[in-house]
Amino acid sequence: MTTAASKTLDRVLVLEMVRVTEAAAIAASTLVGRGDEKAADAAAVEAMRAALNELDMDGTVVIGEGERDEAPMLFIGEKVGTGKGPAIDIALDPLEGTTICAKAGPNSLAVLAIAEKGGLLNAPDVYMDKIAVGPGYSADVIDLDRTPTQNVAAIAAAKGVQPHEIIACVLDRPRHEALIAELRTIGCGVVLIGDGDVAGVIATTDPDTTIDVYMGSGGAPEGVLACAALRCVGGQFKGRLLFRNDAERSRARKWGIEDLDRQYDLKELAKGDCIFAATGVTDGSLLEGVKRQSKRMTTESVVMRASTGTVRWVKGEHRL
Repeated sequence: MTTAASKTLDRVLVLEMVRVTEAAAIAASTLVGRGDEKAADAAAVEAMRAALNELDMDGTVVIGEGERDEAPMLFIGEKVGTGKGPAIDIALDPLEGTTICAKAGPNSLAVLAIAEKGGLLNAPDVYMDKIAVGPGYSADVIDLDRTPTQNVAAIAAAKGVQPHEIIACVLDRPRHEALIAELRTIGCGVVLIGDGDVAGVIATTDPDTTIDVYMGSGGAPEGVLACAALRCVGGQFKGRLLFRNDAERSRARKWGIEDLDRQYDLKELAKGDCIFAATGVTDGSLLEGVKRQSKRMTTESVVMRASTGTVRWVKGEHRL
């Protein structure tokens, strides 16, 4: 079923979203490899906030840097834009992969998604169990109530290959030791990434990456951002919030989430028309990073829209 185009989003130019992620990426790029995660993140946050506040919209950050008492800028609930335009929900990560940026590793991005008011789940800053595949599969080929082995078998059957031919992408974390061991026991290839699970989810949609499925737990806000991208290019996603203590459960209820064990589908996390934009900070599988020369710098971005299925690759040249 085709997603209906939003007249509200028509009033927020797609390329304006690229300008916002470009600003954040350029700001963060000055600190690539400097070993200071907080400084790089702060630079990206300030630049993204300034760019958003130039746009004629009544924007509300529903996925941001944290709650008001944890983040000085771009906190959940913060209003951005001039306030004169349409009501827009915004999910953002000004620097996805702060550690990657600090260490000059691959796949650090500036990321942003927008939808009409109520279109993006107001996910608390907790972990989320995730599984994602790209387009072309029958509905519900993946399910978090199945084991990793069962999910791989279902994907392999749908693809017409053997389970050992499936490649999975997993965050390289101690909490995933059992998952990685199970995948390797059935012969799967496992691509381990150090950070940046938005890029990891999107990689399932690109045949050139050879990645078939993304598995494991990561940030819930990043799950919503990834879903906005999948809504535009196709794919499936299942997510379930994970809570380590009562404080995190209380935080979820504060943001209106009552069913703490619910398995969310793609269209529950990002519904209706969505626009997703990302600009590379460092080189990666999705985008090239910011390149600086004597009198100019270049950026590479991607911007997608759910209602049209349009994906635009944008090369920017910026004079210093």
